[in-house]
Amino acid sequence: MGTPIREGDTIPNFTLPSQTGQMIELKEILGKKAIVLYFYPKDDTPGCTTESCAFRDSYTVFQDAGAEVIGISADSPESHSKFAEKHQLPFILLSDTGNKVRKLFGVPSTLGILPGRVTYVVDPQGMVRKIFNSQLNFKGHVEESLKALQGG
Repeated sequence: MGTPIREGDTIPNFTLPSQTGQMIELKEILGKKAIVLYFYPKDDTPGCTTESCAFRDSYTVFQDAGAEVIGISADSPESHSKFAEKHQLPFILLSDTGNKVRKLFGVPSTLGILPGRVTYVVDPQGMVRKIFNSQLNFKGHVEESLKALQGG
């Protein structure tokens, strides 16, 4: 596992497939918008659905704050596509099937087995402004991200 990304660090660039199969390179979004990048364990599980739907319900607020929301898990693009369609998720879901980006960011596991649930708020220059790590406070990821974007 890489050295964990910390607040004040510049995030590394990476390219992953989205739920549509399109390859998304992070640097194509950076420079234009802030990014709320959330790592979650698995599509269509109760906690991940609650968290993703909370991001969905606040998506226009994130857009108004100049940010793009991106979710990342190890699920396949096909799984992400079904998950996004089922819950009308308007944002990008990226497929990190080998957990390379998760490892690159140093996202910790919970109890050594569950993929961690960590959100990074990144400014348009690529600097991490806020990290929120909570396996069980699903909606806290949205609340803390909005506070960071709104200067709170």
